This record gives sequence, C-alpha cells and structure tokens, in this order.
Amino acid sequence: MACRWRPSLAWVLMGVRWSHPACKPSVRAVSSSVVKKRSYWQYLRRKILKPPTPPYNHVCLVGDPILRAQAAPVEPVQIASPEVQAVIKKLVRVMRRENCVALSAPQLGVPLQIFVAEYPEKRCYEYPSSLCTIQQIAPFPLRVFVNPTMKVLNNQLATFPEGCQSVGPFSACVPRYLAVQVSGLNEAGEQTSWQADGWAARIIQHEMDHLRGVLYIDKMDSNTFVNVQWATVND
Repeated sequence: MACRWRPSLAWVLMGVRWSHPACKPSVRAVSSSVVKKRSYWQYLRRKILKPPTPPYNHVCLVGDPILRAQAAPVEPVQIASPEVQAVIKKLVRVMRRENCVALSAPQLGVPLQIFVAEYPEKRCYEYPSSLCTIQQIAPFPLRVFVNPTMKVLNNQLATFPEGCQSVGPFSACVPRYLAVQVSGLNEAGEQTSWQADGWAARIIQHEMDHLRGVLYIDKMDSNTFVNVQWATVND
C-alpha cells in the first residue's frame, strides 16, 4: 500500500536525444526509452538511498490504495512509543511544510487512526475578512487526535469549496455539518475533545473521512470540481 517513488520528468528525459531533427522516433521507441531511463534512475536511487518507508516525507496522492483503506486504531499504551511519536511528529512537520491546515496518518502511508490540525493566527491574512465571516474561519492551535470519534452537534449542512493535499490542485463544493465534537487521545495519551463549528468543523469531518478511506471527491458536487490553477496553465 506504499506510494512508489516516481522520477520527475527531468530525470525521465535525461539523456534522450535524437541524432537529427528529421529522424522522428516511433511511439514504441520513445516508450521503450522512457521506461529504460525511468527504471535505471529508480534502480540507482533505491540502490544508493534505499526506498522510502512510512511515515513518508510526502503526501500520498489519490490512487494510492492506502487512501481507500479503513485506518486501524492505536493501542493506547503504544502512543508513547517511538514509532507512534514519529508518525505524529512527521504529520505536524509535513502539514506545516505543505502549508495545509490538517493531515491524517493514511496520507503519509500509515494506516492508523491519527490526525493533526492547526491554523495559527499569523495565517488569517490568507482570506478576506468577508470570507472568514461567511465560512466562520478562525485560528486554532495545534490539535492532535488519536483514535478520534465524532459527534454531530448541528445537523444543518453548509456547502463550501474544499480541497485536499492528496487530490492535487483541485477544489469542489462539499456539504458538511455546521458543528461537531471530536473526542480521542492526544499525543500524550490523554483524553481530549474539541467542539468546533464552521470551518473547523469542516476540517474535522474531512480528516475523519480520511480515516475511513473516504475522500472529499466522494461527497462533492461534481459540477463544481475545478483545477484552482487553471489560469496559470493558460499564461
């Protein structure tokens, strides 16, 4: 269920040259050349650096089977173990590096019921005040949940755009409950809970879906599905 490393296009094309512009290779020749180059660089990388292992330092992308698997609960006595602590620390590190607001263990290749979330006050400038009011966007400190369970506090649904680090530069409108409560254990193995509404409630529901093998694209209004970088492509 691990994400397999794939070389960048630059690596794939390195050394592929044609002797003369008029000598156009066949599709089969190009495919064979690409496969050989990719296989060679993949072999070289793994020979020297060894293949990456979970928790990855990258976010797994849609298509990876682990994103569709049911995450397993963590034994409470194992939370203090170096292995689980390493997963939590890596989740926080990758979340902050990728500038996202939450991340689940399956997204780093670990099929465990763990997620982290954080939206520091210094990032509030990212959205206009009018949008923050409409979507109830407000900062919150780092939260760590192990074996979380969720209770709906307000059955009313609100539909707003949503994205995901595992789905790439895309967005779509997704209906979510207005208020929820999530309970579980924190990084120290202590009981913790969080009552959230608006945007924070949306984040919680998104991460709880990840732990069940569900992606926002399963719940989205497909007519609103867009590549948020479409304008850049046209430049």
